[in-house]
Amino acid sequence: MLIVIENSGYYLDNLGDVSMLQVATRRLKNLWPNATIKVLTNSGDKLTHFCPNTYPLSPRGRQVWASPLASRVYKVIPSKAAQYIADLECQLRKYSPSLASSILKLKFKLKRRTESATYFQEFMEAINGADLVVATGGGYVTDVFEEGVLSNLDTLILATSLGKPTVMLGQGLGPFWNQKSLTKLKAVFPLLDLVALREERVGLPFLKSLGISQDRILVTGDDAIELAYEAHTRELGNGIGVNLRASKYSGVNQGIFETVQLALQGAAMRRDVPLVAVPISCSSYKGYEDSDSLTIQKLLKGYDDTSDGGQYLDTPLKVIEQVRHCRVVVTGSYHAGVFALAQGVPVIGLAKSQYYLDKFLGLADQFGSGCDVILLDNDRQLREKLEASILKAWEEAEQLRPQLLESARRQIEMGYAAYQRVYELVQSR
Repeated sequence: MLIVIENSGYYLDNLGDVSMLQVATRRLKNLWPNATIKVLTNSGDKLTHFCPNTYPLSPRGRQVWASPLASRVYKVIPSKAAQYIADLECQLRKYSPSLASSILKLKFKLKRRTESATYFQEFMEAINGADLVVATGGGYVTDVFEEGVLSNLDTLILATSLGKPTVMLGQGLGPFWNQKSLTKLKAVFPLLDLVALREERVGLPFLKSLGISQDRILVTGDDAIELAYEAHTRELGNGIGVNLRASKYSGVNQGIFETVQLALQGAAMRRDVPLVAVPISCSSYKGYEDSDSLTIQKLLKGYDDTSDGGQYLDTPLKVIEQVRHCRVVVTGSYHAGVFALAQGVPVIGLAKSQYYLDKFLGLADQFGSGCDVILLDNDRQLREKLEASILKAWEEAEQLRPQLLESARRQIEMGYAAYQRVYELVQSR
């Protein structure tokens, strides 16, 4: 039994993405104890640490698969003609992957590109030999990460072309605005055997708009809920958890940062409690975003100058255990919210961009009461609204806790039902 996993973070530097991958590999191993699991990643050492008994598969082979078959032609023909040829290549990959593969192999042989040929061969052997291809959970199928969504889908298109059981689990979808992405989504989603969503507010209407059959869609909640729920304790903590995602895709600017800082510190002073770092992303890749720890450290400046923003919290479990010290969590990162709600800790989600607004509203829809969403707009009353929301959640935390834990338990059950569907799908083949 060979399982190939596509996932949302090849560098494994986002602990939310890692937590979903950990739960997925564990559940798949429980279903097929003797299965070999290969995961697309650029960080083999991290994969071994986070997900023992799995094996790295370089995404460079998939990048080669998606590369132009006639690259020189594109340089000398008009753009419309180039697009026409690119579309033909996509059709060739979809309907005759073996012929497309043969062309690429010949291309590498003529150009003596042995390294590319090696990565390509490893990737194609894995997909050809797979009994199941899985895209694990995340919020990566969106035009916010346009390059990523298009490349991730190449793996799924190849798998469906080869007749492999192909599923997506724990998915958050959108927003989309690029016609190129929508065209590709319309090409691949109807071919998938199962799509399990982590929320239904946005994802379910979108899948229905693509014409996907209802019997191929499930709403399960986020896979990472299980990891956090298992760690919950009998009592709430006595701190305010803090996270803010500072990145191009979050839309957080300096003015918003200062307002959030004042509200957090104001609420903490009124309750005379600590502000607790809850970092999720460790990435500073190409300046695309700041590490959560660095952002949190700046937020705490003037209130707790000894904090390093949680830089030592380098595994999902460590962050989850950190949440135990919280009675409320205020976060601009989706998975800090997941880790809190699944332990019965109320959350205030901070959203500026449509991407994060959809994420937090979907999370609130899944858990019900206990997840308040604050829009980080130019409202002059933003500081007062945020501080009031924190203090309200603090007062209601004990009352909200049982229903949050029950909601987490229910979503875990739905997640297991989805994986059981995957098992039955594969066994039926």
